[in-house]
Amino acid sequence: MTFLEPARLLLLVLPVAGFLAYLASLQRRERYAVRFTNLALLDKVAPETPGWRRHAPAAVLLVGVVALVLAVAKPAVAIQVPRDHATVILAIDVSLSMEADDISPTRIEAAREAARNFLELAPPELEVGIVAFSGSAAGILPPTVDRIAARGAIDRLSLGEGTAIGEGIHAAVEMALANRAADAAAEGFGDGDGDEGDGEVPAEAIIVLSDGETTMGRPDLAGAAEAADADIPVSTVSFGTDDGMVFIQGEGIPVPANEGALEEVASTTGGEFFTAATGEELQSILDTLGSQVAVEEEQREVTDWFAGAGLALILLAATGSLLWFSRLP
Repeated sequence: MTFLEPARLLLLVLPVAGFLAYLASLQRRERYAVRFTNLALLDKVAPETPGWRRHAPAAVLLVGVVALVLAVAKPAVAIQVPRDHATVILAIDVSLSMEADDISPTRIEAAREAARNFLELAPPELEVGIVAFSGSAAGILPPTVDRIAARGAIDRLSLGEGTAIGEGIHAAVEMALANRAADAAAEGFGDGDGDEGDGEVPAEAIIVLSDGETTMGRPDLAGAAEAADADIPVSTVSFGTDDGMVFIQGEGIPVPANEGALEEVASTTGGEFFTAATGEELQSILDTLGSQVAVEEEQREVTDWFAGAGLALILLAATGSLLWFSRLP
């Protein structure tokens, strides 16, 4: 919880002063009571009862005043609300190693299925773009809310030789920036380079799904640097197990998942790094990342809650004091 007017919390000195005054009045009352030498009279003037009832109205009153002071400071809580504009670029590794069957039925088929489910569960307003990379990278679907077109692009993914993760990130950044510029022109956000105009710059994120390490093209960190300069986080998913193997011309070639390079990419761009050894794990990761981009935190003022609670407590204190002692606290 935060306070939109934190300086007003200085008013808490008022209930603190009231509490100290109450303690002083109790001590003064005890001093007056011991002046009586007649024990019978002392018992009537300063009885040990009514116990907790004696202090309850004052305590409730002070808590009510504290609640009112907090209300004056405008308390606010963070809530998640849907974004008006959000874009996720899926950069999917389609190198030959994705044919490994350590993830059933194969890595590429499990990736396709996870991506399809991601499209079904993603908020309808979330734009999704798709980049495929093996020895080179290509944007096969610009960001769109058209889920039919996105599913078709995923179904058409085909494998190729080589792995160029850096090129995949570069292509995804170029796609995100082009989409940013188009949104800026359409909505009046500014010039599309990240400067805000009359509205809010859309949120973008890139998710890289790969099972290997770069064998050609630009280095991974070169692509990551482009993403960082564009203020686009790149989250990476290392997909596969150490037991992965593909057969080329009858020869078995181990293709263990490489985690180190992908983790460094995520760290460089402010994204998150994940490992997935099953299709279900990949699905959960994609859903989580998509949800993070599709919503944003907003501070919502809850002054009414504190004001209502404060007034209710003060009324309760007054009612208790009148019922028990026939006076206001």
